[in-house]
Amino acid sequence: MTTLVPREPYSDEELRKLYPASLKLQLVQILLRHGERSPVSARFQNTGLAPYWPYCNAAKRFSSVVMTKTDWSTWNELQWRRRVETFGDDDRPILAAGPGGEVDTVCQLGELTDKGRETTLSLGERLRHLYVDQLEFMPKIISDADMIYLRATPMPRALDSVQQSFIGMYPASTRTVSFPPPTIITRAPTDETLFPNEHNCRRFSQLARAFAQRTADRWNDSKDMDYLNSLISKWMPESSPRVAVDSHPRLSGIMDTVNSTLAHGPKTRLPSAFYDTKGREIIDKIGSEEWFSGYKESQEYRKVGIGALVGDIVTRMVGNVDRSGNDGLWEVAGVDGDLGKARGGESGIKLTMSGCHDTTLAAILSSLGAFEGEEWPPYTSHIAVELFKDESVKTDSATPAEPAPRQSFLGSSRKKTKPASLMTRKPTQELTAEEKAKLQGHYVRLRYNDRPVTIPGCQLPGNHMKGDETFCTLQAFKAIADKFTPRIWTDACGERLGEPAFPVSPELAGF
Repeated sequence: MTTLVPREPYSDEELRKLYPASLKLQLVQILLRHGERSPVSARFQNTGLAPYWPYCNAAKRFSSVVMTKTDWSTWNELQWRRRVETFGDDDRPILAAGPGGEVDTVCQLGELTDKGRETTLSLGERLRHLYVDQLEFMPKIISDADMIYLRATPMPRALDSVQQSFIGMYPASTRTVSFPPPTIITRAPTDETLFPNEHNCRRFSQLARAFAQRTADRWNDSKDMDYLNSLISKWMPESSPRVAVDSHPRLSGIMDTVNSTLAHGPKTRLPSAFYDTKGREIIDKIGSEEWFSGYKESQEYRKVGIGALVGDIVTRMVGNVDRSGNDGLWEVAGVDGDLGKARGGESGIKLTMSGCHDTTLAAILSSLGAFEGEEWPPYTSHIAVELFKDESVKTDSATPAEPAPRQSFLGSSRKKTKPASLMTRKPTQELTAEEKAKLQGHYVRLRYNDRPVTIPGCQLPGNHMKGDETFCTLQAFKAIADKFTPRIWTDACGERLGEPAFPVSPELAGF
C-alpha cells in the first residue's frame, strides 16, 4: 500500500525463462506511478500531524526558462528557491514551516518528496540494468532521445517522476555532449487519458459515483467499518464523527494520509492506531472495491475510464509492427517543420515511459482481469508492456507502411502531418486477412512490479505462446483491448448520460 520494496535483479536463469532466445524484444512501454509524495490534503492535524512537510529539497533548486532579449532571440535560466506562505492566526501572512521549523524544504500538498525522487531514480536505474545491461535492448550511450517516448499527466509529481526515472536510466555520463533536450508529451486536462479522468468525462463521473455509492451501502454499517471506528473515530471531525466510505474525510482520503505518512520519517506520523495491520487491510480492501470494481464488472466503465489509454498502448504496438509512424515516433521526433524524423536517424520508438498514478495502473490491470488479489499499487509501482516477435515466423512487417496523409490539428496536409494508419486503431474484427497476417508471430507480455501477469483471455487455446500463458498473441491482446477501446473517447464520455450505471449482469474483464 505504501513504499514498494523492489525484488532483486533477475538471475541469468530467470532471464532465460522470461526472455526466450526464440523471441526478439521489439518495444517496451513503461507506465509508472509517481514516487512518494506528501498527502493531497492536510488531514488529522488534531493528532499533531504537521500540515506542511519538510521533505522537498528540490524547492531550494528550482529553475525557470526566462527571456533575456525582447526580440525573443536570447533565453536563459533563472535559478530560484521556493518558500510557501500561508495564513497566520490573525490572518496575516506567515511562512509555512515543517514540524522542526523548516521553511526552505517545505512541500506543497501532493508534491513528490525527496523519498519519491529517490525511488523513481532507482526505478530508472533498475530499468537500465535490465534493458541496457542484461538484455542489451537499449543502447548504453545515446546522442538523442528520439527512440524514447516520454509522457506525463498534468500533475507535477508525475512529470517529476518520469524525469527522475529517465535520468536514472540515462544519467549524464551515458548521454553525449551534444545531447538535445528530450521531448516530453503532455496534454491539457480536458484531453488527459493517462489516468481515469473523472473531472472531464461526464459519463465516467456518473459511473464512478454509482460504484462508490454501492461500496458505501455495502460497507458503511459493516463489522469491518465498526472495527475501523474503534481504532480511529476519536480523531474524526465533529461534523463527520464516524469513519465511512463517504465520510469527511472519505475512507480513501484516510488511506492517502496513512500511506504517505508511512512512507516518510518519524516527524510526520499519525498515532499508532492508524497503522493497525488489520485496519490497513480493511481500508485497502474497501478502497480497492470503491475505486476499481467497476473495471472488473462493466465494459462501459472500462471504456470511459481507461479504454482510450489501453487503445494508445495497442496502437503503439501495432504501429511498431506495420512501421506506420504510429508507435509514438511522430510525437517525439524531429523539429518544427520536419516532424516524425528522428534526430539520430532512429526508425521507430523502442521504449516509452509514462508518469501516471495508482488509479492508472490498477485500472489497466483490472480491465484486463489481472488485478485479483492485488493490494493498492504502492508508490513507484510500474507496468511494463513488452512486445516480442518470433523470428521464425515470417511476415511482411519489415516493409514500412505508406499510408495516406491526414489533416493535422492545424489543417495542414503537408509532410509535417502525422501519417494515418489503416490498422493501428481498427478493431480486430474489421482487419483484413492481410492485416491480421502482419500481427502473426508477435506476442505481448505484461510485468507488474517485475512479476509476469496472466490475462484470462490469453489463457484460451491459440491465444498464447506454447508453454507460457503470460505471452499473449498480439492479435488476442488487441481483440481483448478492442472491446473496451472507444472509437472517440470524448463522444463516449457524453453518451448514455443518466442511464443505469450497472450492467444487467457482470461483464467479466480480460476476455
